[in-house]
Amino acid sequence: MKLISKYICCFFLISIINSLSSQEIELPELGDRVSGAVSASQEKAIGEMFLQQIYSQAPLISDPLLYEYTEHLIYRLSEYSQVSDRYFNILLIDDNSLNAFAAPGGIIGVNGGLFLNADNEGQFASVIAHELAHLSQRHFARNVLKSKDSNLASALVTVSSIAIALISNNPNAMVVGPAILQQQNLRYSRLFEKEADRVGFINLINAGYNPKSMGEMFENMNDLRRLSGDLPPEFLLTHPLSSSRISDAFNAAENLSEEGTKKDSLEFSLMKARLEIYYETIPANAVRLFESKLSENPSDANMYGLSLAHKNNNNFTESEKFIDGLIDKHPKNLVINTTKIDLLTHFKKYDEALLLANKFLEISPKNYPLSISKSKILMQTGKYFESEELIRDQLLRKNDDPELWLLLSEIQRASQNIIGYHQSRAEYFLLLGQNEKALNQLQFALQMTQSNYQVSERIMTKIIEIKKILESARGF
Repeated sequence: MKLISKYICCFFLISIINSLSSQEIELPELGDRVSGAVSASQEKAIGEMFLQQIYSQAPLISDPLLYEYTEHLIYRLSEYSQVSDRYFNILLIDDNSLNAFAAPGGIIGVNGGLFLNADNEGQFASVIAHELAHLSQRHFARNVLKSKDSNLASALVTVSSIAIALISNNPNAMVVGPAILQQQNLRYSRLFEKEADRVGFINLINAGYNPKSMGEMFENMNDLRRLSGDLPPEFLLTHPLSSSRISDAFNAAENLSEEGTKKDSLEFSLMKARLEIYYETIPANAVRLFESKLSENPSDANMYGLSLAHKNNNNFTESEKFIDGLIDKHPKNLVINTTKIDLLTHFKKYDEALLLANKFLEISPKNYPLSISKSKILMQTGKYFESEELIRDQLLRKNDDPELWLLLSEIQRASQNIIGYHQSRAEYFLLLGQNEKALNQLQFALQMTQSNYQVSERIMTKIIEIKKILESARGF
């Protein structure tokens, strides 16, 4: 079934591309051969299908704090980039190997392992700056332009295969469409990689990061490559690392001052600690690990990690002791205070958690992680309407976030709003590209709304739209 769904995805996107070509052709600027090969609207269509493949098959990290940090960093770096359309879909891939990628349509994916393998925010940001450079320089479209077969159907097959490679971490394991794609199709040329390094480096410096950050991150990757033997990380397969790239990065930084640059941030170190706890599946081991780290280095990040480790080990007193110690040092830090809220909620201290959530939402209205945390408190205490309102408010800005639709459906199921539950589940499945499942959810909802004409009419309109999509895919 998975293979069949991949074929349907490919065929459906080709039909989108054909439709774009016939209905709304964007004339490139004089001499703009890249836009002539792949228009911005076509890149967006390809990106949407790429996104659906990732959503439907890749394990994603559901962590509002981690998402908020990554989103803010990407948008901050993008201000110093040449990306013209700064609207991004950000994916946190649940994989502890080092990887990051950028795909047409402003899609940026980050593995959990990128945090784990970067020593500081500057190194982490250097990889993001490199990926933003791939987008700003339109390397995907330029690859299509320079290929002998510039047919967008073939480009789609390549993009689909990249999505599957990123999910499976095995670029040789892809059979999508009519041919087995060679590993080279997953790589940008050396010229494009060097260009992404050069452009990314300049933007990294302009954003205020240490000039040595990119070279240091390359050294980390090189060490990882030596340790991994025959199975290097996916990032090094799709972004081959040569000795010249490392030396070029350090040479570029040689005559630049490090004075006044930012090399790390408290937030990055907290995010890294969160992921170290996340990937340690035995809570007692996490406690021992961070006790050892804290004895060697009494840093804020190690205190934070030990608090999370005790929480996962169901030790409220110790967990609260360390998080309160951090709050004493950083009383206004949203990450630390939101973590305290989640700690109180975990141990069912809902009144305290709600007071703290309300306090910081007054300071930072509509904050994404705080809103999610408060919504979950309200759901746990039976205040379903208020809980649902918070999520709907977030959906005004993040309507394409499957996690929000999933959480909304859980709230509606808890409140016995079964029609709403099926509608929200349908939206969730649509974002995952699982149109048949979405259709089933809406048909269940329709059966319950026969007496409510307005609601049934809205559901029926949605059903008709989905059926047209399915028929288009089957009839290709």
